[in-house]
Amino acid sequence: MAAVTNTNNLTGLARAMVNHGWLSEGDAEGLWRRASQSGESFVTELVRGGRYKAGQVAEFAAVSFGFPYLDLNAMDAESLPQGLLDPKLVEKRRVLALYQRGNKLFVATSDPTQLQALDEVKFQTGQAVEPVVVEDDKLSRLIEKAGQTAESTLAVLNTEDLNLDFADEESAAAQQENGGIDIDDAPVVRYLQKIMLDAINMGASDIHLEPYEKYYRIRYRRDGVLSEVAQPPMAIKDKVASRIKVLSRLDISEKRVPQDGRMKLVLSKNRAIDFRVSTLPTLYGEKIVMRILDPTSAQLGIEALGYEPWQKEILLNAVQRPYGMVLVTGPTGSGKTVSLYTCLNILNKPDVNISTAEDPAEIQLPGINQVNVNDKAGLTFSAALKSFLRQDPDVIMVGEIRDLETADIAIKAAQTGHMVMSTLHTNDAPGTLTRLLNMGVAPFNVASSVVLITAQRLARRLCACKQPVDIPQEALLAAGFTKKLLDGTWKPYKPVGCDLCGGTGYKGRVGIYQVMPITDAMTRIILKGGNESDIADQARSEGVLDLRQAGLLKVKAGLTSLEEVEAVTNL
Repeated sequence: MAAVTNTNNLTGLARAMVNHGWLSEGDAEGLWRRASQSGESFVTELVRGGRYKAGQVAEFAAVSFGFPYLDLNAMDAESLPQGLLDPKLVEKRRVLALYQRGNKLFVATSDPTQLQALDEVKFQTGQAVEPVVVEDDKLSRLIEKAGQTAESTLAVLNTEDLNLDFADEESAAAQQENGGIDIDDAPVVRYLQKIMLDAINMGASDIHLEPYEKYYRIRYRRDGVLSEVAQPPMAIKDKVASRIKVLSRLDISEKRVPQDGRMKLVLSKNRAIDFRVSTLPTLYGEKIVMRILDPTSAQLGIEALGYEPWQKEILLNAVQRPYGMVLVTGPTGSGKTVSLYTCLNILNKPDVNISTAEDPAEIQLPGINQVNVNDKAGLTFSAALKSFLRQDPDVIMVGEIRDLETADIAIKAAQTGHMVMSTLHTNDAPGTLTRLLNMGVAPFNVASSVVLITAQRLARRLCACKQPVDIPQEALLAAGFTKKLLDGTWKPYKPVGCDLCGGTGYKGRVGIYQVMPITDAMTRIILKGGNESDIADQARSEGVLDLRQAGLLKVKAGLTSLEEVEAVTNL
């Protein structure tokens, strides 16, 4: 059959088949027209006509456009990823998610030239889409089977089928009896557990479930960056919210005000993960954010946090003093709690009495007396601190110093033979002293109690796929490097991206720290009414690295990139 080249009215697979002589232009246009009228795909219409078998068309498409070819007989509908694609998109565009690898989603399609369908999948999942060519008839059967599997799951599954347990399952069962959960919601239970397990396995710190007018979105925060992982059907958003609220012991009937709660997912006899849950009423339903609290993060050891050797020595000397105050500062999500608990874990011995007041307690450690602040009941930070002082404490940890009363009690405890640790939200270490003074704390109380302040940030750690990069010396100097550090024996690295890191080039995070001991010279500056700039100048003269300088050391060590340090620190 002679090849036809006049194919102006045809695109994609139809054009290729005409160009290669598989179809005449008239036949191709007729098939295209009938497919448009019937709402079917071009390939379905072609195979239905009987001229070519589905396998022949699939092999032609794979070879012509350079995509992999897969026999769907090897795929089990139950093993396909669930909840990634909206069933309406699957049915309309005839695409099916096969499996994920890193940030790539491999999608079965009988026509890889349907770019609009692939773009819709990419938009819905937020992932790079790789088409896999399959036979059209087998694709139809697998789509139908996958739909039946989902429907049977919705109708049949119950919580007894699950391998995981929630610590508050009895509470959930009680609310189920009162109409909180229907047995038909069991697949929602399973889907929620999958979302939570995936987040844990991927190393996420937060799960965001967000309802909008026309879609429902789930995002994970990994290494400090939010990324979309799924867009489940809108119909399940209320059931998911109710299930989470039941497990967190929240009021499932109250949807007008924010609520805070907590749940525990038991992974095994030796490991359980806590989730701090926050609900927020929005225009189109309740947004829910779940913070993942892994107790093992506090048991990594101080070596894993990223302190430079001399910084670690200064910090350990400070926290092991019999009295005084150690403050950790930084923005939300900078790892302050993990740093404090790492220090508490070092001090946690049978002969040491440790008490903490937090809002709420994020990491639970045996051997430490932890108190959740409850403002409505009158259990404030200051009230908890007053009670601690009557409990014969050695070490006191206050989740955050928010007001003058809490600050005064904490400082008095530090002055009367107790080691006190706490956090503040300031940009750097020198700014912490100014914050205390502005709060109303007397300068002599600050000078006589605070022994060390450490400010911190978290930077994304480069994956093993990193590669050296040439950066002009002028740019390195402008970023804060000194000529002494630029000795020519090293090169900075850049992120590349691989399957291990999901294509981002980063995997995990490393801490950047400004560790500032309060010396006699700083004490004199405080007593004389010196400002933040005076304290920063003194710290610099004593060799204290600011956050940018500490970050540049991580760049030189190849742990992170210059771009990442510039993003999380200020000059």
